[in-house]
Amino acid sequence: MQFEDFDLDDALLAAVSDAGFKKPTTVQSEAIPEALMGRDIMAGAPTGTGKSAAFLLPCLQHLIDFPRRKRDGARILILTPTRELAIQIGENAKQLSSHCNFSIEYIIGGVGYEHQEQSFAAGVDIIVATPGRLMEYVRNRAFLGSTIEILVIDEADRMLDMGFIDDVGKISDATSRRKQTMLFSATLEGIGLEKFASAVLNDPVRINSQSPRSEKRKIPQYFYYADDLDHKNRLLEHILRQEELSKTLVFVKSREQMAKLRSFLDGKGIKAAYLQGEMEQDKRIKAFESFSNGEISLLVATDVASRGLDVPDISHVINYDLPYSADVYVHRIGRTARAGKKGVAINLVEAHDYLKVSKFERYTGEKIERRVFDELRPVTRIPQFTKKKKKDEKKVVRKKVKNRKRDTLNKGRPDFQSKKTPKNSPSSAG
Repeated sequence: MQFEDFDLDDALLAAVSDAGFKKPTTVQSEAIPEALMGRDIMAGAPTGTGKSAAFLLPCLQHLIDFPRRKRDGARILILTPTRELAIQIGENAKQLSSHCNFSIEYIIGGVGYEHQEQSFAAGVDIIVATPGRLMEYVRNRAFLGSTIEILVIDEADRMLDMGFIDDVGKISDATSRRKQTMLFSATLEGIGLEKFASAVLNDPVRINSQSPRSEKRKIPQYFYYADDLDHKNRLLEHILRQEELSKTLVFVKSREQMAKLRSFLDGKGIKAAYLQGEMEQDKRIKAFESFSNGEISLLVATDVASRGLDVPDISHVINYDLPYSADVYVHRIGRTARAGKKGVAINLVEAHDYLKVSKFERYTGEKIERRVFDELRPVTRIPQFTKKKKKDEKKVVRKKVKNRKRDTLNKGRPDFQSKKTPKNSPSSAG
């Protein structure tokens, strides 16, 4: 199947060609035809398989097929959990609509209210928003959801994890006049997600895309064992100075850990951009853009970026701190090997995190290979965890015998009661 088979407008096909898209991915092949027919969509697909184009192309085709009669409000609303992902989707929308004349705006935190309110008044075609900020406009009645024709909910499982589902539900109620709803998610598992989907979707087409081997990204995964924090820092420095690293994303577990690592990298003269939560929006955008355009080749981030980054040429992902859960691990390493390019995932593992390695292996079904630098070999052994052997024999339960004082006092005396002759015995007669 080719993009021409979807009966898309020539302007969209030209933009697809400009973007370098050769042929549709699995989720695009399954979702785009159904979406173009106006069906509600509930689609699950792994990260990096072209989900954005799967909903953007039908949305753009809708705007072409049904031109705006009057500029009275936004027509397409796309909800996404993070600012970074909102910006990325907006950029993708601009790229795919480069031969059209559509207006695209963001409603995200960290941006002045005045500019965003003006975008409502101007009647933009597409709004890409995070739920928290948009809900402020819903409460203040500044956002007219009645003009929305298509609602797209991206990364729905992440919305659930981050506690945004209630806000998304209220936004869904505010856009109840819409004609179509599309819900996309990395996974479709969980009772909460199913319940939410049934509330916002109308007789949806269910798509659970399992990418074929040609699309699956085999990411080599390695780990280096670190004795302690100092050893971990020296391992990281050694890795970052390797020539094969062209664009590297390093994940840390918290802002506090990022501050410590930043101090270390600055001391070693290693230039990096930093991305974390509760960061001023202009600084977040600057950090993202400097990394995306290659001005800076190293980005250190907390998990706020694990789903929000879509940079096609990240060569290495390094987990300086291992995540708590296996699904977050998959989302982290999924930032590399995108758009058909190769990538590598590296983990720095201390003793207290070692059990997670096997946990991640079981979850992904892939081996995380151990590697060692000769000049930085650990001096401590990897901890050995063995299961307790089950005892073959059952424990013998001993009955507790109660010692009574009267038994002790009567010890040695004749037991007359036991020698008494029964009343009905022959010797008792006559």
